[in-house]
Amino acid sequence: MQPYQITSADDIELLLSVMPPDIRGAINRINHQNELIEIVLDLGRPPEARFPSGMKALSGDNVTQADIDYVVDRLGQFTRDNRAGIERTLHRISAIRNRLGAIVGLTCRVGRAIFGTVDILQDVIESGTSILLLGPPGVGKTTLLRESARVLADEMNKRVVIVDTSNEIAGDGDIPHPGIGRARRMQVPSTDRQHAVMIEAVENHMPEVIVIDEIGTEAEALAARTIAERGVQLIATAHGRSLENLLQNPTLADLVGGVQSVTLSDEEARRRRTQKTILERKSPPTFNVLVEILDRDRLAVNYALANVVDALLKGTPVTPELRIRHDDGRVETRAGEGAAAPTAKGMEKVPDYTPSRTNPLHIFTYGVSRKRLEQAIQKFRVPVYLVSDLERADMVLTLKSQEKRKPRQLLEIQKKGVPLHVIKSNTVTQIEKFMQNVFGEKDGEAESGSGSGEKPQALFEAEEGVSRVFEKGLPIELTPRSAYVRRLQHELITRYGLITESRGQKANRRVVIYPF
Repeated sequence: MQPYQITSADDIELLLSVMPPDIRGAINRINHQNELIEIVLDLGRPPEARFPSGMKALSGDNVTQADIDYVVDRLGQFTRDNRAGIERTLHRISAIRNRLGAIVGLTCRVGRAIFGTVDILQDVIESGTSILLLGPPGVGKTTLLRESARVLADEMNKRVVIVDTSNEIAGDGDIPHPGIGRARRMQVPSTDRQHAVMIEAVENHMPEVIVIDEIGTEAEALAARTIAERGVQLIATAHGRSLENLLQNPTLADLVGGVQSVTLSDEEARRRRTQKTILERKSPPTFNVLVEILDRDRLAVNYALANVVDALLKGTPVTPELRIRHDDGRVETRAGEGAAAPTAKGMEKVPDYTPSRTNPLHIFTYGVSRKRLEQAIQKFRVPVYLVSDLERADMVLTLKSQEKRKPRQLLEIQKKGVPLHVIKSNTVTQIEKFMQNVFGEKDGEAESGSGSGEKPQALFEAEEGVSRVFEKGLPIELTPRSAYVRRLQHELITRYGLITESRGQKANRRVVIYPF
């Protein structure tokens, strides 16, 4: 990680160059231009400069139509979303029109490329996992996206493509702003075409990472899921201030797995001690990590998003990891109650398992559904990393249809001598069968740590633990067990509608049961 240093480049003189002379002069007389957020010009009202601390009138005279025309004549063309920019800058000018389409107001927002802010989240970004950023306007979501693209492209030499809907990430004009480094930028002709450009980016330009600002429609959410299924790291923002807020948005809830109403039988409802109609997650989340940006120096990080969503739907809040950047640049991490963070650069570590082998297995996938493979890894709790870099792979997993087609990348893989394992299809059955073959399991039972005496004893202990949790309403820790036996305990306990977690290290790893 680079030493802590935040620098800013705003090119404010280029924004001032399109302002009427009297307004330009008034802004030049302001001592704290570096805090300027935007300039507002509304017909028939005094011009305003807006700062974090408030608003300042720039003149006693009202804005005239000639003032607005002066600015418009010096800008690029306004697009369908009523936005324009200044070439090779990050400034954004948004228009307000009357009913006849004439521009009667302008919001001129100062765009700044801020370098060095990514340090608070750099380890997560470099882990290769897909990240969704949430937060209110003005907290720095776009700045963090821009810095993420630059770090991944320049410092990690990854193929990064930015899908830039309103040219906010890489600026206006055909030549992108240097703030994105070596990342490539694809412009979007109109907002209703963003989902198509997202898919085009994957199909035509072979990115390892795609960066997107503001996923806001169902089509874009579906495109994001398609991208994630193809093994591309996705870093994006979405409308919403918190995970709970996103779950209540029917358009975007699919990004975190979606929500469906399930009606239980009377017997199942009694066994779970819950209502007959409950909410459950519909599918695996598109993103692995969700980051709530509280302000520019405070982030709440939710790992293992599927587990977090499941807990919220059962009414059990999970405390996210809190990251705070102090004035001296030190980043303080306060651990939450969620799953652990990714621990290796360029790898996605499937949470909550204890390795049963000495060395983990690093798998590179080609055409295989990563989501289903991740589910199988979590189910069997085997020591597997999914890697996006072939150089780190111990094995390549692909489909029979891909092997028959013999694409160039697979031929290159075979030349390098990396072991190739082929499965017939992307079905859950085929993927789980692959796991059983590789790890010597039968019906999900690992060879190590599954002695005939341990299993019934552990399940009896889990049943007793469930009863105690229902009686006392307090968490219960079970005896440390092997990975396979813990999995059986997890499955048994969750059938009662309770929350479980594995805690501890190595031989001391054990299941904890929480009330729902």
